[in-house]
Amino acid sequence: MVIILTLAVFRSFVMTTVRFFDKSFVPEGKLTYSVISARFNGKWIFVRHQMRDTWEISGGHIETGETPDEAASREVMEETGALEFEIECISTYSVEQNGNTGYGRLFLAEVKRLGEIPDTSEIAEAVFMDSLPEKLTYPDIQPHLFRKTIEFIRGKRGD
Repeated sequence: MVIILTLAVFRSFVMTTVRFFDKSFVPEGKLTYSVISARFNGKWIFVRHQMRDTWEISGGHIETGETPDEAASREVMEETGALEFEIECISTYSVEQNGNTGYGRLFLAEVKRLGEIPDTSEIAEAVFMDSLPEKLTYPDIQPHLFRKTIEFIRGKRGD
């Protein structure tokens, strides 16, 4: 099953389409990103890059020779300071903007123990919230990923 969500961003005249696929789906193009919705003590963890004043869900590029799962674990540690966590794949997703399509995997991390964000991280700080912050780095993508995460959790609980 494929779910398609489209959002027109008029301020920059960019059309963004986010699609979700089964977590086992492997696109013809390579997977580029791992994005991790992370929770700690019932609160969502959002991070702020050193060069921005906006918030985002943890994630980043999958490095050469790295699996999406390995990238997800690495990114959640680097960006949130997670020391102990359980992580599982929610979905493969695609983002299409201006005719270009990139693919990634969306994960859920239940963080059991946090340390400091490493000095080598590009992340300046993390916050703990009950819901998605208003000032997002990727406002045309992150709300879709966050909603998919909530749907996944509700599905696991049988809601």
